Amino acid sequence: MAAPYPCRFAAIPVYSMAAAPNSWAIMNRRSFIASAATGAFSTAAARGAERRPTSTSAQAAASAGVRAASDAPNILWICTDQQRWDTIRALGNSHIRTPNIDRLCAEGVAFTHAHCQNPICTPSRASFLTGMYPRYLNACTNGNERWQNEAPLVTKTLADAGYDCGLAGKFHLTSAHGRIEPRLDDGYRVFHWSHHPHDSWPQGHDYNDWLKARGIDHTATKKRLGYIPTEHHQTTWCADRAIDFMREQREGPWLFSYNCFDPHPPLDPPKEFLDRFDLESLPLPAFAESDLAEERGLAGVNFQSKAGRIPEKKQRLNLAKYWAMIELIDQNVGRMIEALEATGQRDNTVIIFTSDHGHMIGDHGLNNKGCRFYDGLVRVPLIWSCPKRFETNLRSDALVELTDIAPTLLELAGLEVPESMHGRSLKPILTGAADAGEHREFVRCTFSETLRGPRSFGTMIRNRRHKLCTYHGTGLGQLFDLEADPNEHRNLWDDPGHASIKAELMLASFDAEAMSADVGSRRVGRY
Repeated sequence: MAAPYPCRFAAIPVYSMAAAPNSWAIMNRRSFIASAATGAFSTAAARGAERRPTSTSAQAAASAGVRAASDAPNILWICTDQQRWDTIRALGNSHIRTPNIDRLCAEGVAFTHAHCQNPICTPSRASFLTGMYPRYLNACTNGNERWQNEAPLVTKTLADAGYDCGLAGKFHLTSAHGRIEPRLDDGYRVFHWSHHPHDSWPQGHDYNDWLKARGIDHTATKKRLGYIPTEHHQTTWCADRAIDFMREQREGPWLFSYNCFDPHPPLDPPKEFLDRFDLESLPLPAFAESDLAEERGLAGVNFQSKAGRIPEKKQRLNLAKYWAMIELIDQNVGRMIEALEATGQRDNTVIIFTSDHGHMIGDHGLNNKGCRFYDGLVRVPLIWSCPKRFETNLRSDALVELTDIAPTLLELAGLEVPESMHGRSLKPILTGAADAGEHREFVRCTFSETLRGPRSFGTMIRNRRHKLCTYHGTGLGQLFDLEADPNEHRNLWDDPGHASIKAELMLASFDAEAMSADVGSRRVGRY
């Protein structure tokens, strides 16, 4: 049987729910070492206990001229910005129209419990592009000067193995504030950079350069109309660039990263998309009066808004704008699928649909994002579609992380998964070789001084039933029973009846943090 956590994360003990329905039977370190020594863990798990330097496997593959498998698929990687999990009609939102994303669900596998590893852009993107945790990568902040650790990006590894890689839209592994974001050794041959659609850079912003070449002034158009028309929208432009890339003549597989800025604020969809919504029929965000007291207690923990009672009309309008932006994205997903079909590439192209993190959009009286770990922030869409290769119309409620994307891509390409990766390949679930309801015992998410403002550090660990959020250095935290309280309104952190669960989750979180650390270079001797 495969190890629960191959590669670097394999050394973390297994937490079993079998011993008690509401607690984990925790294997102590001595038991773990003994079980590993007696073969209870797989060879891969035992190897994971001895860490490898970050880039060894990828560098060795490149220097050895390792190539992708002859049947390696093309990859269309669609990553929206700030799109929460509950924004797709096929997955339960009856108020939104997403026929093309729905089609991906029907023609693939939709993971309903996918979690990002940081609720903010740069650390999340750094994590899913490497398959590693942000704290391990020293990639914890927005607005960072440079990519400090320069761990190999999965796009670079694929490019070294023969993939032709392209991107349109956002990248955001370093700061783009007041400068063009510096390029990394990212593997992209085609790089149409547009961190956000506003004309914040005099030149070098590919989307705005494209607008200017057509005589269109973004700022003036936005001021005049209040939005950018569909045909000139950055979301549409990114799809245009993806379609151009798909149509190129080439030998060998390709990967394209479609990284539009929407539905990130400001909430400014084209008028025809907003006009589709009947505001009075829309639901209100998840809110209880107790949320205000809860958030007052966390007022010193960094967040981009203060909790308050938001007028119902404003809440519904915000939701309509947010969902309208997603409907525009959906329209362009359809255009890209059509282009794949028209060029005869759909059967050999893996389409991934996901987002870097979510958006509170009124839940708990909050807007935007920060150091919190509510589902609206940390759960995101994750859909994989390739009907000739994967299961179809499958819903998986397994706990998965965005770190799992990179190793999955490498395995699909026939490449070795580096032992440095914390992610675990989803290929067994995608192909029907594993139980679709099981993948991880728990998922993690962190915040480490990620935004400007109060210096805040937080760690979330979540198993099937419970979520523990620790706000370090404050004595504060949150514990939710997600079965009894799915909207996370009742904090059980100080509830004596849940003290044992809190302690078990805290120990599991502490163990996971310690055992996913970078311990340095490969061991070459006894001393």
